[in-house]
Amino acid sequence: MTSFTPYTYFQCPCTESSLPTHRLSDSSPPAENESSDDERTFDPRAPRANYSLYPLEHLFYCEDCHQIRCPRCVLDEIVTWYCPNCLFEVPSSTVKAEGNRCTRSCFQCPICIAPLSVSSVEAPPSGLGAEIATQSGPFVLNCGYCSWSSKEIGIQFEKPNGIFGQLAKVKNGGGPILTAKERRKDREDRKRDFSGSSVSEIREETPEIDVPREPLDPNEKLDAESQFSNLRAFYQSQLADASPVSALGFTGDYGYGSPGALSRIMGLYTGSTAFDKKAKSKSGAMREARDALEGLQITPSSDEEALVKLHAEGWHTTSSCSQRAEFPNSQAQFIDDLRPVAYLLRTKRSKRCKTCRHILSKPESKVQTTRFRIRLVALNYIPSISLKPLSPPTSSSSSSSLLQPMRPVQFLLTFKNPLFDSVKVTLATPTKTPGRFASKVTVLCPQFEVGANTDAWEEALRENGSRSSTSEKRRTKADFLEGQHQAEAGKVWERGRNWVSVVVEVVPASLSFQGPEFLKTEERRQGEGDKEVREDEDVLEIPVFVRVEWEADSAHDEAGGLGASKEKEGKEKRELAYWCVLGVGRIARD
Repeated sequence: MTSFTPYTYFQCPCTESSLPTHRLSDSSPPAENESSDDERTFDPRAPRANYSLYPLEHLFYCEDCHQIRCPRCVLDEIVTWYCPNCLFEVPSSTVKAEGNRCTRSCFQCPICIAPLSVSSVEAPPSGLGAEIATQSGPFVLNCGYCSWSSKEIGIQFEKPNGIFGQLAKVKNGGGPILTAKERRKDREDRKRDFSGSSVSEIREETPEIDVPREPLDPNEKLDAESQFSNLRAFYQSQLADASPVSALGFTGDYGYGSPGALSRIMGLYTGSTAFDKKAKSKSGAMREARDALEGLQITPSSDEEALVKLHAEGWHTTSSCSQRAEFPNSQAQFIDDLRPVAYLLRTKRSKRCKTCRHILSKPESKVQTTRFRIRLVALNYIPSISLKPLSPPTSSSSSSSLLQPMRPVQFLLTFKNPLFDSVKVTLATPTKTPGRFASKVTVLCPQFEVGANTDAWEEALRENGSRSSTSEKRRTKADFLEGQHQAEAGKVWERGRNWVSVVVEVVPASLSFQGPEFLKTEERRQGEGDKEVREDEDVLEIPVFVRVEWEADSAHDEAGGLGASKEKEGKEKRELAYWCVLGVGRIARD
């Protein structure tokens, strides 16, 4: 059995603001015996508690709301886009136009995830002046880890720069790729060439279609971006041709939603207009896409070629699921179909409070630095809580670390204050922990004061001057083992410059289903049929309600100065209340 490490989780108050659906829809007043959310004890074993408990290092603190903020109740804003390989900052306009991939020469190997480097196919120059001479093309992408090269798929480049643009124009095998813009331009040129011919000549040459099209393989496989752009352009042209608004002379963004088109649209319902002939001449029926240029992607009914290639070359030539999951390799069945993968861009993000839009975290805009301009973490505003046994186990066996049922155990609960003001802490715990197996919990000193986080040298000089008048001394482990000091109710166990330790006494529950009736909880009586200990039900978790009070410098008003009151110049009282969960240990099974 592995050793158990005590932990402390804090609850974010954002879960309390959202009520269940049945409470919102029910218009009837709550019952008298139904307690409010503030009076209800927090149950760490409830399914909803899994989404509200976080370590203190994962939380923020809003200075305007004076509340804890978790990752669920903050808003993210992108500060900058950058490539993780070349650390080049990418403008947001480029990201919207080109996508979230690096458009330079940063690529990953399609076989592994190693970066690819650009090298020349020809041998490097040697002899006199070899250091000054530049390498000539063609160039290829090489992987230094698995020795993969773009030459294996028949792709070579003319220039060592701008690999992203060159790769977008080359197929596997070296064939050219026509973009949608180039195909559209070629088609418009062919339309203009046939515009000088007569209608009879055009119909004799192309009797089935009105306008001749370029020869295109209908089974050509397109990537997802090309297919989507072709489909979008095709259906936009179809909507423009079939819409009666386009027949009235409205094109582009001026459609049914244009205010200037209201009078002309109403003319369709009031009577005949001058545009009836144009509207009737236009056909309202929309046809479907016919080829790959219009976005049609035909899936072959049988993969005979793939099966023949698989029988001939073997299973090791097929691509894996992780290799096909990459963006350009979604339709690659074999290793020969894989293409280099451009690096996915990363972002630097700032975080704002969802309630007041106050900035909680803002990193530096420079890609090379990891510093933050603003970072309001809860670790700098909320006292940290740590838990450890008061008397550590003498043996190192795993069985000694388990909590024995019905045997009292004492723990040290240490609060460390990060603020520069002293705070008053008030603790409240239920007498019995919630759940089927209820353990008894007692905090010997529920109210105490923690000192300010001042300079250590100032504290040392202060203690040196008042050492004789100090009433409380630090207790050592040896004094406890000798029995000279015992835990007393209402007194702290140990005190430091900005930390205080109090004693918590726990009586673990018995995990046995056979026992006296008064030891069984209500949940245990209701589930008498379930005689098995569920997963992690033997872990003893204590919900603790913490209230922290302190006096801080009040913020000066904008109109402050000569007319400011003395009350605002002083300190204002602040308080913060929250639930936290203490993971004590595992209970030994009977």
